[in-house]
Amino acid sequence: MTGPVTAAGAKAEGFLDGVLVVSIEQAVAAPLTTCRLADAGARVIKVERPGGDFARQYDTAANGESAFFVWLNRGKESLEVDFRQPEGEALLHRIIAKADVLVQNLAPGAAERAGFGAEAMRRRHPRLITCSISGYGEEGPYREMRAYDMLVQAESGLASITGTPEAPGRIGVSACDIGTGLNALSAILQALYARTRTGEGAALSVSMFDSMADWMAVPLLLHDLTGQTMARTGLSHPLIAPYGAFPVAGGGSLLISIQNEREWRRFCEGVLERPGMTGDPRFRSNVERLANREALDAEIGAVFTGLPRSEVEARLRQHRIAFGAINTVAGLSAHPQLRRATVNTPSGEIQLPAPPGRERCRSGFQCVAAPAW
Repeated sequence: MTGPVTAAGAKAEGFLDGVLVVSIEQAVAAPLTTCRLADAGARVIKVERPGGDFARQYDTAANGESAFFVWLNRGKESLEVDFRQPEGEALLHRIIAKADVLVQNLAPGAAERAGFGAEAMRRRHPRLITCSISGYGEEGPYREMRAYDMLVQAESGLASITGTPEAPGRIGVSACDIGTGLNALSAILQALYARTRTGEGAALSVSMFDSMADWMAVPLLLHDLTGQTMARTGLSHPLIAPYGAFPVAGGGSLLISIQNEREWRRFCEGVLERPGMTGDPRFRSNVERLANREALDAEIGAVFTGLPRSEVEARLRQHRIAFGAINTVAGLSAHPQLRRATVNTPSGEIQLPAPPGRERCRSGFQCVAAPAW
């Protein structure tokens, strides 16, 4: 049995108080799902195979602990079980019998071979909600394929539209795992709500490939309906212009975004001080601006490079044009909008980004549930 991953002090009440989640999990996708359930007040028992979740060994950045593991496993209890052995299997089944939700993201077929696959568990426990997270789903020719984040980024076509014109690239965070984990969370919450009306659980299945295929809907539609391939454009948007990074006087760049024709007029008249550009046939609509992006970028660049950053930002704010800094991680760390939460780990306190969901209370906003280790 591993050291318990428990709160230091009483855990804050949440929307899911009284819900018991058992998760046979590893890596990122399923731990993210159950982390959010724990944040919302559920009791989460994390079942780890002998040797523990391999994400514990990803790195030692968090005071000797893995940054991935610290981020994704706050607020849980941890139990190391060898469920291939009779006593471990019996223990796991006793725990599952009391659970509301069973989550697993083991290798394809592993849960079924170990005796706690979704079909078997739903027969034994009709109120149980099972959620199986996999790389490619439980049907189709890829169902037995092992899958990790970057592999699915490549296999789904996501990498082909990410990066620069010269080469595809990986999104810099575990986008497939994160997207899949949040899809699983959504499905579980829907099933919990449905159970309050029907009394019945559900057998849910969420795959990384399906999650990324959904995110790829627009590039896929462009390909299937028009034959177009979405280009890799770095910090420019492939379908909207102007939407990209522009250098300013003194060095550095600002990222700007024009989403509609009202913004385009305000941008030309107030920011560029070039009202005639709104009538230029090359730039009269987004379609024309995209077709003439090189000329458009040159016009904008000629203005921005003649102005200091402070003046460009002042004009953008005044005329309500969306813009942003191209920050580094150091910039995020010092960002005035960043909210942090303190988590106590076995190796000391760690500052994490605060959970995104907040509840408006009489005293103002607060986290839906305070994270705890």
